[in-house]
Amino acid sequence: MKNKQFILLAIVCVITLLPFLGLTDFHTKGEPREAIVSYSMLESGNWILPVNNGGDIAYKPPFFHWCIATISSVTGKVNEYTSRMPSALALIAMVLGGFLFYAKRRGAGIALLMGLITLSNFEVHRAGMNCRVDMVLTAFIVLALYQLYRWCEKGQRGFPWIATLLMGCATLTKGPVGILLPCLVTGVYLLLRGTRFFKAFFSMTLVAITSCILPAIWYIAAYQQGGDNFIALVMEENFGRFMGKMSYESHENPAYYNIITVVSGYAPYTLLVLLSLFTLTYSKVTAKPREWWNKFTTYIREMDNTRLFSLLSIVLIFVFYCIPKSKRSVYLLPIYPFIAYFLAEYIMYLASRHSKAIKAYGSFLSVAGILLLATFIAIRMGLVPDAIFHGRHAAENIAFLNALKNISLNAAHILVICLPLLGAIYFFRAIRKKAPDMKLVYATLFVTFSIFMSLDGVYQPAILNTKSDKGMATEIQKIASGSKIYSYVGIDMLRFYTVNFYHNDRIGLFEKEMPSEGYLLVGRHDFEGIKPKYESRYSFEEVYQSPKRGCDIRDIIYLYRFKEKE
Repeated sequence: MKNKQFILLAIVCVITLLPFLGLTDFHTKGEPREAIVSYSMLESGNWILPVNNGGDIAYKPPFFHWCIATISSVTGKVNEYTSRMPSALALIAMVLGGFLFYAKRRGAGIALLMGLITLSNFEVHRAGMNCRVDMVLTAFIVLALYQLYRWCEKGQRGFPWIATLLMGCATLTKGPVGILLPCLVTGVYLLLRGTRFFKAFFSMTLVAITSCILPAIWYIAAYQQGGDNFIALVMEENFGRFMGKMSYESHENPAYYNIITVVSGYAPYTLLVLLSLFTLTYSKVTAKPREWWNKFTTYIREMDNTRLFSLLSIVLIFVFYCIPKSKRSVYLLPIYPFIAYFLAEYIMYLASRHSKAIKAYGSFLSVAGILLLATFIAIRMGLVPDAIFHGRHAAENIAFLNALKNISLNAAHILVICLPLLGAIYFFRAIRKKAPDMKLVYATLFVTFSIFMSLDGVYQPAILNTKSDKGMATEIQKIASGSKIYSYVGIDMLRFYTVNFYHNDRIGLFEKEMPSEGYLLVGRHDFEGIKPKYESRYSFEEVYQSPKRGCDIRDIIYLYRFKEKE
């Protein structure tokens, strides 16, 4: 039974992720920024500290870029699909690793449910479909935690070599946090389970030091190439980010931001929890604060080891990321699989005691899926006029509408967009036939996955591709016709990442090279700032204006032919 569920989960992972990775063009600055690093590795042969974007070195360690470059070397090209493949594979490995971990300790049924929930919440799913380092980092951290727990189960006999390798790879993906977080959680767990402080401290210190060996090899090699500039970047990306002293935008947010991101990031399951609150029975609170505290400490002492370790992974990692001034929703990804475990327990409880919550939640999703299909049909039939859009984003929204209207549908598209309808039919049939509790849960999950697949396979690519600068890159390439293109962006450490990726990393930096002639790619406001500075030296002729704001600098982009004056 366990093997069948593992195979089922693996199949669900593959069919809901891999077919859709390459359908959406790069439309944010983050994805092409990472992909270009891998491209420059293959082009230059430098896999330690390659230079890209006209002279930059990568902001993050290279493991993620190594993965992209390795996959792309097999396929022959760095593209959207190969760039997102490491994230998808990391998510699959994390989900299947979580199944094996919990199936052994809590049963295959709850492990399967936990895996499906992990795979189908918004934040994790989005990260698994993106060319960013966060999903790979998360997988290494979570898998390292599982391995360290196994080591604790064995009474710390032997040495957790696999865990140290995973933490080393995590550090090579984004930095020392890949070692710090697993060691922190495991160390606190050992203390709560009666291990003496110094034994726990020195054990985790040895594990941490061993985990540093692999990253140290790269850091030394990178320092030999990059020198002080490399060290300055490392300090800023790690300590500067932690202290909120970055030289560029560092996503500074208050502590409650993390609560909001987890609540929203766990959609659609947040809705299930909210609906369930109206079905539970509540008793009057009579205990005093001290009695509550005693009950809480007793509960922690008597908690099952697996559940305690999972709870600590959530609480400690969450609290850790409340400390830095820099906060992003993806930083909290390592707590999502552990939340999924507790959510799986809660859903099984609801299914057996309060199935009305499951029925209400599944009905809402089913209706939402049907409305999604109905809205698409209405758009295709021209029943949604452009005139409904007003305000500053009207043009962008009209572009989204037209993109959906003009999708060239094939049999695969039709199947994918009809999945939510099929899921809704299956769910309502399960209710009508009074299906067993868990069958109703899995019917609800089928509806959830069908909506994700229809979004990933048809709707999102059509909409998001209108935001991409890929078309603009093609137009600029035709105009420049082989001539050298340079760029200028007023914000330091920001580049035209998307255009540069689709130009195979051939765009130089204007102020760094100060060429005698060529083409200048620049935003409207940035050109207004530099024109007085250089108009006495250069003549500028406008040859192209983008029809919309660029996805990297959020401004109208111009291409100028420039030449140094006599």
